[in-house]
Amino acid sequence: MSRVGRKPVPIPAGVEVTVDGRRCRVKGLKGQLERELHEAVRVSVADGEVVVTRRSDEPEDRAVHGLTRALIANMITGVTDGFRRSLELQGTGYRAQLQGSNLVLTVGFSHPVQMEPIEGATFEVETPTLLHVSGIDKQVVGQQAALVRRVRPPEPYHGKGIRYRGEVVKLKAGKSRA
Repeated sequence: MSRVGRKPVPIPAGVEVTVDGRRCRVKGLKGQLERELHEAVRVSVADGEVVVTRRSDEPEDRAVHGLTRALIANMITGVTDGFRRSLELQGTGYRAQLQGSNLVLTVGFSHPVQMEPIEGATFEVETPTLLHVSGIDKQVVGQQAALVRRVRPPEPYHGKGIRYRGEVVKLKAGKSRA
């Protein structure tokens, strides 16, 4: 049996989890999330815990079992604490700023790059070289952070670009004369 899937998910105070057939709805202080569940799993709410069970021991059902449990746990974490990804800009003149809810990046192009947030994600600029993407849906926050990073990924020779906070970019050696 799946080790992740069989572990029940505790429901903290102030969070309401409802399951209607294959639809799971989680409501908390920060908002509400809803997800369609796979037909191979059954989700039940009892005694302040969410328990996920599967229909058979097939490999696909086993994989979906652990995945569903993790997705529900992330939904509960999202509506209680939320998720946040931090990005750093490294390079001379590289900076980020907010214009309303949009993010404006100056990252070495001939023009500034303007980005609208995906629904469910928000931008926050702490310093001109440090920005945060936050929201209640882990998938949306990760997708928005990846889209920001894709504007100018870190290059391997000087390390300039947009990187996740704490990401280590392995630098290549430049040309060498023999």
